[in-house]
Amino acid sequence: MTGVVERIDIEIEKQSLLKHPFYQMWSEGKLTADHLQGYIKEYFQLVIAVPEFVRNIQGLTNDSSLETELAHHFKEESDHIEAWMRFAISMGVSRDKLLNHAPTRKTTEAVLALNSLTKLSFEEAAAAMYGYEKELPKISTSKINGLKKYYGIVNSDATNYFEIHEEADIRHARLWMNILKNVSTADTESVLEAGVKSLSAQNKLLDSIQEKYVGQYC
Repeated sequence: MTGVVERIDIEIEKQSLLKHPFYQMWSEGKLTADHLQGYIKEYFQLVIAVPEFVRNIQGLTNDSSLETELAHHFKEESDHIEAWMRFAISMGVSRDKLLNHAPTRKTTEAVLALNSLTKLSFEEAAAAMYGYEKELPKISTSKINGLKKYYGIVNSDATNYFEIHEEADIRHARLWMNILKNVSTADTESVLEAGVKSLSAQNKLLDSIQEKYVGQYC
């Protein structure tokens, strides 16, 4: 029988963010500076929410063996906010504009959906985070390559956020994967559903960016 991790992996491939039109345009050098700046402001809403996702999960378990790792994960995600701000500034988005940006309704809905998933059962929350973090190293590499190849962006402030995620999310995904290995047969479908909903929410966020800044409706 295929385990829940393998089933979520299949869904990650089906709904891969690298297949989304916005990321395909990034990889092909078809985004303008305005497109990228819009992305930076909208996606920031997710960046600042991720520490809260981890905090939610910390409240769902009393497993002392996970306490240190989850606390470290929370600190890392909190630190990533500053790395995103440096990326924004290097791309022409001021700290003020980033912090005062009013996101689209669809962006807000996508982030709230992810937040809700991390308030379900411990295993469902882990599945949502696995669905979020498993592909991020590959996505981050693709973004770095696009920035360097098509936009001449080579300074470390612009790429550091993505370089961090090339490594950190390998560890993070492994944490969630180890939790998911212990999911009972009775809980498999609900846990899988949480992973799938996580992927849908992430794609919805990119839809929001594509629609508002590129003008193509998804």
